[in-house]
This record gives sequence, structure tokens and C-alpha cells, in this order.
Amino acid sequence: MDSGFTTHTPVPLFFRADGEGSPVLLLHGGPGAHHDYLYPQMLALTKRHRVITYDQRGGGQSKTDDPTPITWRTQVDDLATVIGEFGPREGLTLVGYSWGALLAMLYAIQCTVDPTLPVPRRMVLISPAPISRAWRDQFEATLAERGRRDVITAMRAELAASGLQERDPSAYRQRGFELSVAGYFADPHKAVALTPFRVTGKVQQSVWQSLGDFDLTSSLRAVRIPTLVIHGMDDPIPLASAEAAADALGAELVMLEECGHVPYVERPAPLFAAIESFLG
Repeated sequence: MDSGFTTHTPVPLFFRADGEGSPVLLLHGGPGAHHDYLYPQMLALTKRHRVITYDQRGGGQSKTDDPTPITWRTQVDDLATVIGEFGPREGLTLVGYSWGALLAMLYAIQCTVDPTLPVPRRMVLISPAPISRAWRDQFEATLAERGRRDVITAMRAELAASGLQERDPSAYRQRGFELSVAGYFADPHKAVALTPFRVTGKVQQSVWQSLGDFDLTSSLRAVRIPTLVIHGMDDPIPLASAEAAADALGAELVMLEECGHVPYVERPAPLFAAIESFLG
């Protein structure tokens, strides 16, 4: 593994690179999160590819004291610079997860209006965040409802009564984190062995606010980048959003059964098989 900080971006951004082969730039979710919660599972890509990832501005080891609000355009501009710093002349593949997939789409749209930007060779969009405000509102309502399901309520009660907090505070915090994201899973019992992460709230809020009443559907039709979209059938993010994105991009759409928002944990075999088939 290689790691360090970018030297071309306005703010140094922490990066790491693993594996050998064709270059892949992995974009984590959030916004305001950090890369390492995708690991170790997403390291499966390093069997055939050199996987580069970075903590997006404002999160993880790329936090900044600059009080200027971080917007979607900030993140797109950073991404352009990171691609320029690490991408080969023939371009690299963007693999975006959740918000990272939306960031990839926002960047691809900018490429259609700014010919100076380096264009990705391909894009893989895993569990893409909603491409419109209406679908985002629907997602938030669905996720809140899922968090109140009887099965998750029972699991929280079991943890509270287990005595684990006194016996092993670290394990208790780990389990508490897993239950906090269990609503994202088709089967909440699969929310185990996860790498915990934190979201910088002010970054998350400022990025979503900067998007306003967004709808990317029309703008995505101008993008001419070969793309694969992968979406779980039980993802709280509406399937209609992923379908609309795939249709607008002329992309292949792979739908995973018995899978929510975290296919690299819930359905890793078909997820990575689909990615490698697409990347060839």
C-alpha cells in the first residue's frame, strides 16, 4: 500500500493506493465521510487493478480548517485535480459508491461542458445516491422507517441488555455502530464486521444544500462514458433512481436480489463478478 497527501489540490487530500493493474479511482460515500469504511471488502478489486482512493475534502484525514462551505462543485473540482494527478494519459476508471457514484456523475456532466477536464475511460456506479431531490426525499423517509422495524428494535434491546458495554466497551461501540446502519441492509443481521466511520455533519449538509432542488436526469443524457450501474433490489434508495440514471447514461444495469445498500458486504460475489465482467 502507498499513501500520502495530494500535492496538486488546493487542500492536501489523504490518498492510498493498493494493488497492480489497470488504474481505478474509488470514490467513497458520504458526503463528509472517509474512504476506509469500504475496506477491507473493496480490496477485492486489487486482484486485477491498482485501486486509488482518497478522503474527500472535509472528511477523514482530509479535514480542513478553512471555513469556506464545501459544495458539490468543490468536490468535483477536487476530483478533476486528483484524476489529473494520478490518472494515466489514456484515462482511468471511476468506481463510485453511494454519494461517490453521484459525485462521479456530477463530474461526468462537467466533462460535457468543459473540454479541458480529463475524461474517465469508464464508470462503475454502485448503489448510486438519488439523482434527484424527490428521490432523495423518498430515500430518507424509507431509511427512517426501516430504522424503526421490529427486528432492529429487538436487536438494539438485546444489545442494551447484554452487559457488553461493561464487559467490552470497544465491542459495544462496534455493535452499536452496526445497528445504527442496519436499516441500509436487506437483512439487518448481515450488518456485522463493518469498518466504522464518521460523517462530518457540516460538510454533508453544505454539499446537499449546494445541490438545491437538483435533478440530473436530463444532464446525464449528454454523457458518453461507458457505464455500469449496480443496485440492490432492497436498497432504501429508490430503484427508480438507478433505473433513470442507467437509462440516461445508456448504461448496463445490474440489479442484485436480497441486497440493500451495501452489496460489498451483502452480495460480494455477484457484485465483483459484474464489475470484472464490465471492466474486462
